[in-house]
Amino acid sequence: MLVSVQNVGDFKENAVAENGQKVAVVTGGSSGIGAASARALAADGWKVIVAARRLERLEALAQEIGGTAVALDVTDQESVNAFSVTVGEVDLLVNNAGGAKGLDSIHDANIDDWTWMYETNVLGTLRVTKALMDGLIARDGHVINIGSIAGENPYIGGAGYNAAKFGVAAFNRVLRLETHQQTLRVSEIDPGRVATEEFSLVRFGGDKERAEAVYDDVLNLTAEDIAESVRWVASLPKHMNIDRMRITPRDQV
Repeated sequence: MLVSVQNVGDFKENAVAENGQKVAVVTGGSSGIGAASARALAADGWKVIVAARRLERLEALAQEIGGTAVALDVTDQESVNAFSVTVGEVDLLVNNAGGAKGLDSIHDANIDDWTWMYETNVLGTLRVTKALMDGLIARDGHVINIGSIAGENPYIGGAGYNAAKFGVAAFNRVLRLETHQQTLRVSEIDPGRVATEEFSLVRFGGDKERAEAVYDDVLNLTAEDIAESVRWVASLPKHMNIDRMRITPRDQV
C-alpha cells in the first residue's frame, strides 16, 4: 500500500507489527540493491518499509514481500519530513538511495551532475538519518549505509562519484564516533562492481549499450549478493557492530 501523511495512524498500526516484529526502512527501494535488500530482510522476518520516488514499483514490491510502500525523495527536505512523521520509530535504516552521473574529467565537470550526486548520496543520507535518528536510538536501532569502493579508490572519470562516496564514508565514521556510547549501531557496506543496469543507465544518461558494456567480460556481483550482506549485518546480536564491509568480485582489486 502507498501511505500518505493524512493516514498516519492507520499506517503506524500496521507498520509496527505484532509479536515484536522489527521494522526496517530501505531507501532507494524501487530497484537494484534496495529492492533486493527489502526482499532479503522481509524473508528474514523484518517488516519492511520500502521508500523511493517510483510509487508503482514500490507498491508492487511491497505487495510481494508483505511490506509497506511510502513515497520518499531524499533530495527534498519536505518529503523527508513527511516521511519521518509517517513511519515514526523504526529499528533499522538502510540508506541505499544514491547513484552516479557521468564520467567527466574534473576539467570538464558538469556542476549539475556533481550537485545531484551530493544531494542524493551525501545530503540524502544525512536528511533521512537525522530525521529518524531519535527513534532509532530509542529502539536500540541500526543504521546501514550503502557506500562503495569508489569511496576509497578514486579513478579517472569518477571524481564526482568518488567525492560523494568519500562523503558517505566520512559520514558513517563520524556517526559511529558520535553514537558508540549509545545503543545505536552504525555500519557501512562498500560494494565493488555490481551488475545493476539501472545504476549505469543513470550514469550514462540512458545509453543502454554503454551501460551494459560496463559488465562485459568480467565477473560481477549481483544485487542479491549485497542484499545478503545487509541481511547478515542486520541479523547480528546487538553487542556486535560491523563498522565496515568491503565486497568485490574475485577479479576486482
